Amino acid sequence: MEYKKENFQPNPASILTLGLGWFPKTPGGLERYVYELTHQLAERQDQIELCGVGLPETDLNSPIQLTNLANPDTAIWQRLWSIRSNFQNRKIKKPDAINLHFALYSFPIMDILPPNIPITFNFHGPWASESQQEVASNKISLIIKRWLIEKNTYGRCDRFIVLSQAFGNILHQQYQVPWEKIHIIPGGVNIHRFQPNLSQKEAQQQLGWPDNRRILFTSRRLVYRMGIDKLLQALAIIKPKIPDVWLAIAGRGYMQDELQQQAKELSLEDTVKFLGFLPDEQLPIAYQAAELTVMPSQSFEGFGLAVVESLACGTPVICTPVGGMPEILTQFSPDLITSSIEVSAIAEKLENILSGQIQIPSRQACREYAITHYDWSFIAQKVRDVLLSQN
Repeated sequence: MEYKKENFQPNPASILTLGLGWFPKTPGGLERYVYELTHQLAERQDQIELCGVGLPETDLNSPIQLTNLANPDTAIWQRLWSIRSNFQNRKIKKPDAINLHFALYSFPIMDILPPNIPITFNFHGPWASESQQEVASNKISLIIKRWLIEKNTYGRCDRFIVLSQAFGNILHQQYQVPWEKIHIIPGGVNIHRFQPNLSQKEAQQQLGWPDNRRILFTSRRLVYRMGIDKLLQALAIIKPKIPDVWLAIAGRGYMQDELQQQAKELSLEDTVKFLGFLPDEQLPIAYQAAELTVMPSQSFEGFGLAVVESLACGTPVICTPVGGMPEILTQFSPDLITSSIEVSAIAEKLENILSGQIQIPSRQACREYAITHYDWSFIAQKVRDVLLSQN
């Protein structure tokens, strides 16, 4: 979906936002999205208050106002009670718009939100279903999450923003939200921070990565649905034909020990590097150091922020046909999308690209596509229009 760049509306507005955590401290796709969105709006003179859990208590000289509602390390019932109690101490008492991003933390305050103010919920994914896949959840826990918390919260919202058609379908089908309430606006990328300002060799040298290998990069939470186990198997398949391939994996998660053992069993010790947590300032460098970024997701990839970050840095991305990722790449380079989520399809795509059978877009083409479609400066304006809509 392409959006024309437009200037922000001249009249400042006050927007009350409820997020999750504080991005510089707790990196994650949702946290980064909220951080970038609120700062984009504040830079254009809107008064923005961000409420969340684990936010800084001291003034950071930030353009947005921060209100910490709870300590993330407390028990869940204490956290929810603190959210409800501390929300009363927010700075903006009667905003022009309310923007919610996480059902669990929104649930305790729905009945005490200021009346007659439009409420927009940014649906970043089916929380209950994602939790069920990543953690062994019992049926009662799933019912509480989906029917008590999610459905109850969504039922009180006026409109919704989703980052892809794929997640719009989930919101409509699983939660019975009518399409007339759903607005599809993709995520954005900070094109000034994510840019191709280094050569591949320079980036490799800065990170201490080999400069004589065919480097692949992926930045993922090490959980089942991200598909890293499938990527390792695919790598083992193509290694005999492309022996100089080398994969850097950034991220942490409950599967880390299992994945490291898998790499050893597949004889990939010299082919795979587990980086652990990659500092945020090194992420643009890592994208530039790689020949390809790989996104082997198996389910619930609502947008694929890493796809547009990599493209903004000039590096092409291979992705599985999951969630919103194909919506990013289909109109740019559909050859970068695997035919399925299976190991064989991932291996086939990697081999065809690395052997030169499939031509990949140039660094400049990747960069231009990201700027044209996903620059935060105009994505934020589209979000703002929805937040302040009177319909």
